[in-house]
Amino acid sequence: MSAMSPAKPSNGAIAAAAASTTNGKFKLSNHVKYEHLVAGISGGVTSTLILHPLDLIKIRFAVNDGRTAAVPQYRGLGSAFATIFRQEGFRGLYKGVTPNVWGSGSSWGLYFMFYNTIKTFIQGGNATLPLGPSMHMLAAAQSGALTLVLTNPIWVVKTRLCLQYGGDAKSLEYRGMVHALAQIYKEEGIRGLYKGFVPGMLGVSHGAIQFMTYEEMKNCYNEYRKLPIDTKLATSEYLAFAAISKLIAAAATYPYQVVRARLQDHHHSYQGTWDCIKQTWSFEGARGFYKGLQASLYRVVPATMITFVVYENVSYYLLQRSKEKKLAQIAKP
Repeated sequence: MSAMSPAKPSNGAIAAAAASTTNGKFKLSNHVKYEHLVAGISGGVTSTLILHPLDLIKIRFAVNDGRTAAVPQYRGLGSAFATIFRQEGFRGLYKGVTPNVWGSGSSWGLYFMFYNTIKTFIQGGNATLPLGPSMHMLAAAQSGALTLVLTNPIWVVKTRLCLQYGGDAKSLEYRGMVHALAQIYKEEGIRGLYKGFVPGMLGVSHGAIQFMTYEEMKNCYNEYRKLPIDTKLATSEYLAFAAISKLIAAAATYPYQVVRARLQDHHHSYQGTWDCIKQTWSFEGARGFYKGLQASLYRVVPATMITFVVYENVSYYLLQRSKEKKLAQIAKP
């Protein structure tokens, strides 16, 4: 079944549609669907379990400023894998995996739920209404900010656990996720759990660019095929759009991830975000802000592809099942 693609509305028309939701006909809570939460969690957990070692290596490269003796020196990606496996064993490659699974699962789940709720609210409940780049970025930025407020402590713990070097359990400062949360709160207070929050908020632009690119590519592709913009795509198409959108977002915003990781690293001491930026620039130049980029791209591109494909298919299945249940209830005498 095909249909002519609708004309793109102006920002004024979209704003009017959003305003109309305040009259009680549409409420924001009406657009919250748990299916997006479950599908996002599924995608985030799956990609994290498969690709966590690359995430660990990316973090270790990112915080290596060449001046801290306690930080191991790796010659490259292969060297890092071999050294960690030799010194810390297979479990060493999965240090910090528990908070990473919690963080990625909850972050992707909350992000997709918030994003789709906000997007559907702006559309006035009409999923076939194209929003355009600016409104997609607005919805994604709001979703990213809300998600970060809720998940930043988990990312601090993940970073700390990934940066525990050596294989001797007795020498480790943190014994696990819960112990790390308790210790950081005890020693550093709530501020310790929100280290890296400022660059994290700047990093909201990463998700905004990625989702705007991803959504616009999907919409343009379906309009080219003269189909409604919410038409389900093939797995290969989701993979391609996810990879392209992540590459664009990563190239544009990677430096904030380096700054954020360094602020969360307990082996370094910075007076704040600006001090970290100044020290990195002073001692390492522009290249310092792109340390770990190779390892990051090797991880985040396939991770995003896995996450989005799992999300799109799981959410489609859950939403279709929900519709069938509602239709069955209506059909009952």
